[in-house]
Amino acid sequence: MPRYTGPDLCRLSACTIADMLRGREVSPVELVEASLTRIADVDRQVNAVVTVADDRARAAAGSWDGGDPDDPGWLGGLPIGVKDLTQVAGVRTTWGTKGLADFVAPENDPLVDTLERRGAIVIGKTNTPEMGAGANTFNEVFGTTRNPYDTAKNAGGSSGGAAVSLATGEVWLSHGSDLAGSLRTPAAFCGVVGLRPSPGRCGGPRDAGFNVEGLSGPMARTVEDTALFLDAMSGYNAAWPISFPAPRTPFRAAVRAGVAVPRIAWAPTLGDFAPCEPAVREALAAALRSAEGQGAVVEENCPELATLERTYVVLRAMNWAVGPGRLGVEVQKHYKRTLAENIQMGRDLSIDDVYDAQVNRTVIYHAMREFLGRYDVLACPVVGLPPGPVEEEYPTIVDGQPVSSYVDWLKFSFLATVTGLPALSLPVGCTADGMPVGLQLIGPPRGEARLLQVAAFIEAVVGWDTTPIDPRPAAPG
Repeated sequence: MPRYTGPDLCRLSACTIADMLRGREVSPVELVEASLTRIADVDRQVNAVVTVADDRARAAAGSWDGGDPDDPGWLGGLPIGVKDLTQVAGVRTTWGTKGLADFVAPENDPLVDTLERRGAIVIGKTNTPEMGAGANTFNEVFGTTRNPYDTAKNAGGSSGGAAVSLATGEVWLSHGSDLAGSLRTPAAFCGVVGLRPSPGRCGGPRDAGFNVEGLSGPMARTVEDTALFLDAMSGYNAAWPISFPAPRTPFRAAVRAGVAVPRIAWAPTLGDFAPCEPAVREALAAALRSAEGQGAVVEENCPELATLERTYVVLRAMNWAVGPGRLGVEVQKHYKRTLAENIQMGRDLSIDDVYDAQVNRTVIYHAMREFLGRYDVLACPVVGLPPGPVEEEYPTIVDGQPVSSYVDWLKFSFLATVTGLPALSLPVGCTADGMPVGLQLIGPPRGEARLLQVAAFIEAVVGWDTTPIDPRPAAPG
């Protein structure tokens, strides 16, 4: 693992820091200064936190009144990152597009209100591709985010800035969002944890409030930290029409309770649905063999997914047409080609395309629901190859198979999005050249607690080093 030379506080887990805040062993002011120091030291190498809200964060730290420490989601003055697709009052929010480059949010997104009420302090905004479209984080406003394990490689996307801010120790928790693996892929590429929750668990989109495809979710360096952040995000809020109450047992408590003998279905290609290169497949299989060695039951199995690709592609196109596709021409004229093409696809859909997608997603959901009656989780790759060159928008070949579009190489992300099932990316190993590999775990309906328990079991078995790292420059040649 690369070394870490940052502030000692930034090395610690979010749960450790939250416990220290509860015991008054550290103050929010000290944490803000540690985070700002680390950002100043390393961000120029990776470009993760693109808007630093230093004055706002210092003011929030100095005025934090303590809140309710008995709230399971209490963060107590812990600095976090917020993806630059989500509004933070008084802070520049660009969505990574030139048409909104100077926009300053007049108010918080409801999720930010929830987090700040529980003691989150927004230290800054993290980088995203334009409108969150794409799995390589770059845009014409802030430029490119680089992978800290090799700065010549990409960090994934669209929550690339969030993943890198965690991997480098700039923050302890970072907000992400996910449509086609947008928090799962960067988590896998950068050696952190990313959880796409059930629709309604962490609120929803600000404008298209009944949309269930694009969701916010927690990212962190450990499973328990992810559970804490999920507790902080969860709960009913009337501003989100699909939201529902938090569970009686907090997610962090569920992780600590553990799971005795997890039952895991292993689908290395999702039944030949998506290609996976040997380096990734072998690292994931090794992690699952280690889990078997500690008592887990692992069986290679996969449900029928015949209509998954067409269903996902239609739902995705609808998402872009109803969101970025409804903004003014003065914004849309700046859109990159791939985003504009997805929006046009949404406009060109027939009503029968929409009907078929809604029916087929229900069929796939029930197939998964019944399948997960026999297993705790379905395990598969997050993505079928390691990170590529930072200059490459998307790969053209995966395991010898050509890639037809900028979303085609992300097929492993489709299943959780279509079915609304929670899914988590867990770091479990590295390729021969030291790039992280993430295992995707998909849980049962609203089954985040069991999903996190199984992830914690595997995390303990593989022993991934959760210490943040200094960015590692590309090797010569």
